[in-house]
Amino acid sequence: TLTKDFISTDLPLVMPALGLEAEPIPLWWTSDFINSSPPGTAEKDEKWIVGEFNCSCVGISKCLPAYCKEDTPNACFNDIPKKDMVEVRKIGSLVGRKGLAILAKAASSEKQAKTLDSLKTILQTAGLAGNENLITKLTAWKRS
Repeated sequence: TLTKDFISTDLPLVMPALGLEAEPIPLWWTSDFINSSPPGTAEKDEKWIVGEFNCSCVGISKCLPAYCKEDTPNACFNDIPKKDMVEVRKIGSLVGRKGLAILAKAASSEKQAKTLDSLKTILQTAGLAGNENLITKLTAWKRS
């Protein structure tokens, strides 16, 4: 299917194509697909292109009543209808959990990098700088 192919084949190429291979895809984004095939093309032969990849202005439609604008300058979270709150909280919680996981992973990576730098400094002081085998063994030992 279009969605499955996009997620498994095309999406892993997006960040590298933007020169951001070391970055994860944005947490909250949308993509608009345009069928570029001539009318009558069999579904299996259709060619789709991404007309827009949006990660700067993505909204949650159920939250629109909380959107402040000229005619509703005091809109707030409590203006979201109760019937929509279950979905709003579900989406908000999911995005929050994913965001925290990304931040935790980044903090862990930063901590590991600082630890490795400290280890290299200690080894350099002991005259063992550049001994990658020793660094690998010490790093593995520290993790066990």
